[in-house]
Amino acid sequence: MKNKTFPILLAFLCMGFGDVVGPLTGLAKEHFQLTNFMAQLIPFVGFIMFGILSVPTGVLQDRTGKKFILLLGLIVALVGLVIPIFGLSQYVLLLAAIFLLGAGASILQVAGNPIMRDVSPPDKYSRNLTIGQTVKVIGSMSGSLIPFAAAKWWGMDFSILFPIYSIFMLFTVIMISLTRIEEHKDANAKPATLVSCLSLLGNHYILIMVIGIFLYVGTEVSFSSHISIYLSGKFGIVITKWGILGNTFFFVCLFIGRFFGSVLLNWISAQKFLVLTVLVAIAGLIGLLLVNDRNLAIVCIMLAGIGCANIFPLIFSITVNSMPERTNEISGLMVTAIVGGAFVPPLVGIVADTALSMKLSEAASVTMGFAVPLACCLYLLYTALVSLKKTPCNN
Repeated sequence: MKNKTFPILLAFLCMGFGDVVGPLTGLAKEHFQLTNFMAQLIPFVGFIMFGILSVPTGVLQDRTGKKFILLLGLIVALVGLVIPIFGLSQYVLLLAAIFLLGAGASILQVAGNPIMRDVSPPDKYSRNLTIGQTVKVIGSMSGSLIPFAAAKWWGMDFSILFPIYSIFMLFTVIMISLTRIEEHKDANAKPATLVSCLSLLGNHYILIMVIGIFLYVGTEVSFSSHISIYLSGKFGIVITKWGILGNTFFFVCLFIGRFFGSVLLNWISAQKFLVLTVLVAIAGLIGLLLVNDRNLAIVCIMLAGIGCANIFPLIFSITVNSMPERTNEISGLMVTAIVGGAFVPPLVGIVADTALSMKLSEAASVTMGFAVPLACCLYLLYTALVSLKKTPCNN
């Protein structure tokens, strides 16, 4: 195929399907009558494989190539999506499906982010990766919009997602299989190993950036999984009807932020833009902790979404560009750090449940949950300032 970017963008769309754990958290909480903590186990199961698979996948990718790993991730995710098609009567079946979908998504991230460099013009990696992440948000939004439409107009539940996702996943497998991709690799570079991957953590700058990815993904997943619970608990909005649209609105803001971010990166350095976008996210999260008006809360959700939009692709591309000869190893570490999406959201649930046990109102307790992603964003501001002090590199 002549257009090599299109199939890669399809892979990013499929990556977004993994973010279904966000809207499913609120829906499953109502459907299965779960506590806040049990509900937040859904993102835990969805993201734990990022911590287990990513570094070994990065090492394997160094030997087999990014295209092979990309196809492998799509197939693993497809297996997970097929399970609920045959029935989703028990909570454990949902966890099993999310587990395999998360495993596939982790493999996809290891290959997808660096393979974009192979199909990008010189000095446009940050911009193109941001475009890819913008497409990913479309997949993320579908996890909210499809269940909403299914419930409102067709009388169906969220299980309709799985056959739809399976069709798109299978189509992407076919498209990428037919695409010839010339992968860039330093002929003099030593083969990646588990030890060489982990040794990069001895580099102070790399370590700071990896922790930044861990906390950013934890922030985004916490936000997307908690927002419908927040709108329900604080403003009485029914999750299955309108509350889930708060999650959609967050992803729409991510989409808008990434779209304009890909444009702005033609004129502003990735390092400066990272500082700016983190500050916007912090402003939105502080607002959610303070406001009691529903309309103001929506404005704060918008700020948080736009602020969070470009943090992942910026940190990833800045770090890869700092050591391009170690792309596969850095990719493995960065995608391992996505496991933050497994560990941070349960903390949100614990904080909310603890506040509730202290006799705070439900509205106050679900609001307190946002203190966790705010703390993560304060570290991200430190990460952004550290990257700004580094010698600017190609975008």
